[in-house]
Amino acid sequence: MTAISRPRRTLLSTLAAATALTWGALGTTAVHAQTAIKFQLDWRFEGPAALFLQPAARGHFKQAGLDVTIDAGNGSGGTVTRVASGSYDMGFADMAALMEFHANNPDVPNKPVAVMMVYNNTPAAAFALKKSGIKAPADLAGKKLGAPVFDSGRKSWPIFAKANKLGAVTWITMDPPLRETMLVRGDVDAITGFSFTSLLNLEARGAKPDEIVMFPYAQHGVKLYGNAIIASARILKENPEAVKAFLKAFAKGAKEVMANPYAAIDSVKARDGIINVELEKRRLKLAIEQVVNSPDARAEGFGQVKLPRLALMASQVGDAFNTKTRVNPEAVWTPAYLPAAADLNVLPAKK
Repeated sequence: MTAISRPRRTLLSTLAAATALTWGALGTTAVHAQTAIKFQLDWRFEGPAALFLQPAARGHFKQAGLDVTIDAGNGSGGTVTRVASGSYDMGFADMAALMEFHANNPDVPNKPVAVMMVYNNTPAAAFALKKSGIKAPADLAGKKLGAPVFDSGRKSWPIFAKANKLGAVTWITMDPPLRETMLVRGDVDAITGFSFTSLLNLEARGAKPDEIVMFPYAQHGVKLYGNAIIASARILKENPEAVKAFLKAFAKGAKEVMANPYAAIDSVKARDGIINVELEKRRLKLAIEQVVNSPDARAEGFGQVKLPRLALMASQVGDAFNTKTRVNPEAVWTPAYLPAAADLNVLPAKK
């Protein structure tokens, strides 16, 4: 065996150490780059989806070491169930739907938890046409209302009715695409739906803006939280740093959407090429104004919740949804994964 001189051995050792450090660094980067997160929205690729599609399109998730897949949803209830089942790691869903799942499935081990509030106020609203004579919430008593059975406005109607001292109403069930059509045709007296969805759908079906009467729940005594980012118990336990990285990257993208919502629609168009761009610009702007950058959101801070308000909502949801067990507000929400306050400075000043 040929002897190696000491200087040469030192040089080789140095090169080996440097190579190990280089590959170690590359290996670490590779591991982070391969952190996959499957994320499901609450609904289709419409204007508000830009809040999630923008950070993906801008590469914020990748820069955070995440490989995020974003899929459309078909309702908050389905999103909560799929995250609980493990089909998705995280999602975007109505807090009331999350509370209902917790209270009705106490023994499910992988129950999702809300980790960032996005819609500080529920988007639920009741709609009527002026020709019906309905001018105030009290006028809805005794009327025929239409909505899908899973509609959040319909499910939380008892809370709205109690806040506005309403009597009984009659519910007509239909699929979502028929809801606004039936109101315009006069088949029902009023409907419930998301404010920024049903309003635009009514206009698309021929109703003029000045003919529509809208009663946003948040402006009529109902202080329910709306949609939040949820994460499975599994990912919170096994990869909490990935959840933190996701929320920080999301907040960065959301701030860009707040600053220039119309430009952010490009990210939605890239996922669904047949959207009506102008319509979705309006939808996104309405969503921001009504539930993301609302007075309550500015008072509480983007991403945050107030525990007394959350506890009241838990009690109201348990009663209105007739859940099997009572809702534990501490089980459905945690602020432990939120980014620093500076990163949550997302909302623009109200003009």
